[in-house]
Amino acid sequence: MLNSLYIQNFALIEKVTLDFSKGFTVITGETGSGKSILLGALHLILGERADYSVIRNKEEKTVVEAVFKIRNFGLQTFFEQNELDFNEETIIRREISSQGKSRAFVNDTPVQLSLLKELSEKLIHIHSQHHTIDLKSNEFQMELLDVLGGTIDKKIEFNTFFCTYKKLQSTLVTKEENLKQALLNADYTKFQVEELDKLELQTTDFQEVENELKAIENSEDIKIGFAVLIDQLTDEGGSTNAINLLGLVKSKLDKLVGLYPQLDELTSRFKESFLEITDIGNEALESLDELEVNPERKELLISKIDFFNASLRKHNVLNQNELLKVFEELSNAQISLEELEQEIKNLKVQLKKVESELINKAEVLHDERTKKANGIQMQMVDLLYELKLPHTQIVFELNKTTKFSSNGLTEMKLLFSPNKGMLPLPIDKAASGGELSRVMLAFQYLISAKKQLPTLIFDEIDTGVSGEVAQKIGNILQKMGEYMQIFAITHLPQVAGKGENHLKVSKSHESDITITKVLTLTVDERIEEIARLMSGDNINKAALENAKALMN
Repeated sequence: MLNSLYIQNFALIEKVTLDFSKGFTVITGETGSGKSILLGALHLILGERADYSVIRNKEEKTVVEAVFKIRNFGLQTFFEQNELDFNEETIIRREISSQGKSRAFVNDTPVQLSLLKELSEKLIHIHSQHHTIDLKSNEFQMELLDVLGGTIDKKIEFNTFFCTYKKLQSTLVTKEENLKQALLNADYTKFQVEELDKLELQTTDFQEVENELKAIENSEDIKIGFAVLIDQLTDEGGSTNAINLLGLVKSKLDKLVGLYPQLDELTSRFKESFLEITDIGNEALESLDELEVNPERKELLISKIDFFNASLRKHNVLNQNELLKVFEELSNAQISLEELEQEIKNLKVQLKKVESELINKAEVLHDERTKKANGIQMQMVDLLYELKLPHTQIVFELNKTTKFSSNGLTEMKLLFSPNKGMLPLPIDKAASGGELSRVMLAFQYLISAKKQLPTLIFDEIDTGVSGEVAQKIGNILQKMGEYMQIFAITHLPQVAGKGENHLKVSKSHESDITITKVLTLTVDERIEEIARLMSGDNINKAALENAKALMN
């Protein structure tokens, strides 16, 4: 339950600390006194985004801090999973600075707004007129039926399977589309693989092929080069060629060995060079003998290089490695086609199995809903009778479909008729605003008796009603207060009189500044406030007596 609320520098509120009790608390105040400001502060605790215009004094930060008693809410696991310190009295705080910074804390640990929202929704719920409109939503109506009928766990279990089913369906559609496209490209892919296979890219080095072709195309110039080396560096040249002249130098140096160390070193180096030059001449002679030009070989190499270059251009790549990668990808595509066909077969088998399980769960869920709907209808009729709708018919019209949805195989309409002789129609067409409020209140009452709910705040749930109906609404809220902590913002004395606790919101002017104050009323102050709700500012003795009667 909400134990206390501290508000500082928020809109018209300078500073206020409110302590709350369990049971039913009413909040009253004149229109424009600031009740919506109180709700605005609570919306910050609920993780709503900050509106920086609410900062009263721009020199100071705005702070809203709520203390919750959460001992019996089973939230220890939530705190552990999100690495938060668990305390039976948990403090949620929001701070807003004029510089545009908003911070949130849970037990002094900074948290993201998404996490704050997830936690606070388990602790407090503000029911506004907007939520009454939710009653017109089929999804909300189905949720009411599942909560009150005790089928919510079965729905969650069904939805787990349904999500799996939808994912499998989506995957199957994608893979079938991929297969369709792959089959369209299969023949061309096969042609490309066979074409590139002829290049023997894994075993052929096209740089070597190109070098060989270049040698053949320049064979005459190469022969001239070998001939020059042979003529100058072998005995086949004249007596004045380079090798013979160097031989004479070698002979003279051989005779001078041992005369001077530096000369011996140079002689040694010369001999090594002479041997290298001799080898060059001999290798040139051998290479010339081996150099043959085969016209057929030349044509084969030209054809091979042309095919290779054409393939590079065709596949828009720059070298052999990139072309080999294209070849491997195309080859893998052929293999993947077979694998894709097998995957699709496996998916269809899996989908059929999940679908069978899904049908079974959906049918069980539909049957359970059908069984429970009649009892809920009777409870609702009894409650609405108390709320001065004595001839109400309310019907959960359930139909079984053949198409899955998040609700299983159930389609539902919530039908409503407030008058005798009038057939039930969809509630969005048959109910007035006041009737919608009473129907929603009746549902909330049944839910509060069914399971533990967080603190519930009704923002003018009694809009559009008066007199005895308001009295009945007050009774219902009072009964709900036996199960949970209830707050109701109201303008009706009949509702205010049923509260165990009473807060009054008022507005005053001090030194040209407007301030909103929230006061916890004593018994005598409550009598006077309820009398004011009945007769206005001119409170008379009769109004006071009536107020006492309303409060019993």
